[in-house]
Amino acid sequence: MTQTSFEGYSDVVRPEWIDYNGHFNAGYYLVCFDEAIEPWMDFIGLGQLHRDEHKVTTFSAQNHVTYLREVGEGTNLTVSTQLLGFDRKRIHAMQVMWNADERFVSATCEVMSLHVSEETRRVSEMHDEPYNTLGLVWEKHQMIDVPPQVGQVMSIPGWNPKK
Repeated sequence: MTQTSFEGYSDVVRPEWIDYNGHFNAGYYLVCFDEAIEPWMDFIGLGQLHRDEHKVTTFSAQNHVTYLREVGEGTNLTVSTQLLGFDRKRIHAMQVMWNADERFVSATCEVMSLHVSEETRRVSEMHDEPYNTLGLVWEKHQMIDVPPQVGQVMSIPGWNPKK
């Protein structure tokens, strides 16, 4: 493992993803981020085989997407994922969508994933194998600079609705 984020997903902005403004529709950014979670889950040991064997899964509890720079139809994209923190029940990560053609950040998605029992549909503790893998990933990812979009609060400067 290296001291870089995990890169396991790439795609191309499709014509059907272009909205009436002529750019990549906001909803399809989230589709790409969601698709990029699967190879990440495989990488950390919570992929389909583990889920089938242990009757567990993961749910997204929260996503915060930040749109930074527009991309257009035909743009090659990659999504990297950086572990920000974890415990037996949660995984906090940051996904970064790159314009692979021009190598700039287009968007980010801060995500909190929950480990869930498929039988009870409740949050449950993950098994040792993926938990230990997360520990190994954390040893490397904690040395990576945290993107400035992590933990941002959405607000209007100076706005106080209680006035």
